[in-house]
This record gives sequence, C-alpha cells and structure tokens, in this order.
Amino acid sequence: MDRIKIILDCDPGHDDAVAIMMAAKHPKIELLGITTVAGNQTLDKTSVNALNVCQYLGVDVPVCAGCSVPMVRAKQIIADDIHGVTGLDGPVFEPLTKKLDPRHGVDFIIETLMASDGDITLVPTGPLTNIAMAMRMEPRIIDKIKEIVLMGGAYQLGNVTPAAEFNIVADAEAAYVVFTSGRPIVMMGLDLTRQALCYPEIIDRMEKVDNKAAHLFADLMRFFSATQKKVFGWAGGPLHDPTCIAYLIDPSCIETKPMYTEIEIRSEKCYGRTLCDYFNTTKKEPNSQVGVKLDKEKFWNIVEECIRLYN
Repeated sequence: MDRIKIILDCDPGHDDAVAIMMAAKHPKIELLGITTVAGNQTLDKTSVNALNVCQYLGVDVPVCAGCSVPMVRAKQIIADDIHGVTGLDGPVFEPLTKKLDPRHGVDFIIETLMASDGDITLVPTGPLTNIAMAMRMEPRIIDKIKEIVLMGGAYQLGNVTPAAEFNIVADAEAAYVVFTSGRPIVMMGLDLTRQALCYPEIIDRMEKVDNKAAHLFADLMRFFSATQKKVFGWAGGPLHDPTCIAYLIDPSCIETKPMYTEIEIRSEKCYGRTLCDYFNTTKKEPNSQVGVKLDKEKFWNIVEECIRLYN
C-alpha cells in the first residue's frame, strides 16, 4: 500500500495537536514534517506546542517554524479565548528537549516539494501564510503539489466575524493565493467541522483506551470543550483540524461538494469570507471540494483507531 506523503502545516492549538497525533502513526500516512505558523497563538508558542506534542508522543519528524505575521495585514490575530495563554492550555508536559529544525518552515516546504515526484499532499490546518509564501517564493512548487487538504473557511457562518472563519480571516491574502493556485483543494470548513463535536462521552470513550495518546486527547479536549462552551455554547468542542487527517485515511467519512470558491480580500465587513458557489450560480469551474457532511460514526472510529496505535 502506498502511503500518502504529507506536510502538516499547523498552529497548535488543541485540534491541531490531535491532527498531529493522528497523522504521525497511521499506516496510510507518511508524515514528512511539521511546519508551524502564527495563528491560534504567536509563532513562538505554536512552535513550542508542536514540539511538546511530538516529544510526548515520540513523533520523530522535523518541526520547522514558519511565518510569524500575515502576508499583508499589519496585525496578527490569535485565538487565546479558545486555546488559552499558551495556545495549548490543559495538558502539562515534561521539560522540552526536542529542538526546532533550523530551516524556516517556508524553506522546508519548498525544498521538500522540489525534491519530490509530485506526490506530496499539503495539509494546512492554520492560516495559509506559509503555503502562500512558498508559492510566491518558488512558483515551481505549485505543479509539485499533489493536493491541498485544508481546514478553513465556511460556506455559511463564520466564527470570528459573521462572514469569516478564523484561519482565513487571519491571512485572507494568503488564502487568496492558495485558492487561485490551480491545485486541487479539499476544504474542511466550519459547516463540516461543526459536525465533529467532541461531547463528554466521546472524551470518556477515548480516555478508556488508556495509553499516552488517550490521556493527552482527554486533557486537550476537556479544556477545549470548556472554552468552546463558554464562547459558542457548544456542548462539545468541534474537532476541526482532525477532519483533514480522517479524510486522507478514509475519504468516505466525509461527503464533499465541488464548488467554485473565492476569497474576499477587499470588503471591510466581509474580509476573509470564503465565497463558495454552492448552487453554481456563477457557472465557473469548481476549484475546490468542500466538505458538507460528516459520517460521525466513521470519524470517531478513525480517531480511536489512531489513538490505539500508540503504546
């Protein structure tokens, strides 16, 4: 069986941490490296969080820090109301000994893609700054990208503004670059990820696996679910980013719909909106497969399967 080669570009983040957990051990996936970006917290914090998760789980892949600010916007936004002061509040980790790879995250993406046979999938689960910067710095990588499976956007309701989702509004110009790149895109937006609510019974189910991954999952999700309930009123935190990994492991767990998606970068009130042409009113060729329906039973079975791979 050919494993799916991926670069996971993330901003840990509780749900990013679970995505790392799932991608690192599953036999269908070959995790080539992790690049970090400013998003849920500042770059220094998201990078430390990625290192802590990898060290705790024994994940031996390069972790490269990428961009600390958006491509154009003067101010970075963070999600400390959801992810806490560290960006990964809840778990307590041992002193950190794992080091960052000295390469810049954008350089790692470029070098890895240029040396590839065009068989690498990019999996961005944070703002798209690193991916867009790599495309701008070395346009030859674009044809080398097999597919981009990303978490971001919404065809209905945003979560930072009424119009926009966090990852896109954090760097909409970067998202514009990615969505106009011509590469195949699978978009896991809020419409899909809000179906992956991690209710208390799910946390209990995973914790009963009783290994280090299970305990980390429980510590992450108890904090994450509490802040989600406080901010949005959810009974469980939506496990946004892991939907990308679950889709790669078993695409049948997520129903997608082809849509032409544009990124709004000029509107004051709707900046960062993903304009997904659900009904094909523009008659434009679709440039993205947009997640619309989650098979919840399959999804949570995949999450548990991944957790059970750890000793």
